[in-house]
Amino acid sequence: MSPEMGPFLKKHVRLWPVLFWLLVWQLGSMAIGSEILLVSPVRVVTTLFTLVRQAAFWRAIGFSCLRIFGGFLLATLAGSACAALSSRLRPVRELLSPLMLTIRTVPVASFIILALIWFSSKNLSVLISFLMVFPIMYTGVLTGIGERDPHLLEVARVFGSRKLHRFMMIDLPGICPYFRSACRTAIGLSWKSGIAAEVIGMPRGSVGEQLQQAKVYLDTPELFAWTVVIVLVSLVCERAVLRLIDAGIARIRRWEG
Repeated sequence: MSPEMGPFLKKHVRLWPVLFWLLVWQLGSMAIGSEILLVSPVRVVTTLFTLVRQAAFWRAIGFSCLRIFGGFLLATLAGSACAALSSRLRPVRELLSPLMLTIRTVPVASFIILALIWFSSKNLSVLISFLMVFPIMYTGVLTGIGERDPHLLEVARVFGSRKLHRFMMIDLPGICPYFRSACRTAIGLSWKSGIAAEVIGMPRGSVGEQLQQAKVYLDTPELFAWTVVIVLVSLVCERAVLRLIDAGIARIRRWEG
């Protein structure tokens, strides 16, 4: 996703299409007439309000959020550090290239099953989120480093600019748009992969366990309600991270001025 896609989506997503598809969903549920096959949005909202009043609901969200977001943060730090090394050392870039290709091509389910052989299911979502986010952040930061203005870099070297000053004035402004775009993509993927890991591993007290139990007992309203919760929490995490990045970018620009 390009850096320009964020404002584009924010500008072009309107309320009326959302209401239209909710209406289609409601009519489809009424036409089928079976909540096991397709529950109505009204019933999903009712079920969601019931879940919100339960302490186990908030414990499950806390359990999954801590691990999935933790995996995202670890992958962001590791991916950025490896990208910085790769930009300076060609052997590091060549060494990591097969690893990135492998992570991108191997199905998430394969990673989950293999990881269950070596690790307990309790922290499985941390590992899977890390693996899915790492190549995205690595590629995004590495691309940003490669897109820096070479003329500005040359001017900074000629005038003997300090490394910290060059990093703040040239490197960060050039990398930030790519870093932001990578974060936007990676957060959603971290939740998708992390929840998939929990559904397969079923760690006790997780959102994935709740989804699996709802599926086993054919509790479609609760299954849809938890799905809505995952989407909302993922969006909240995305907005929070992007706001922090935007605040950092604004601070850098003020410092430049």
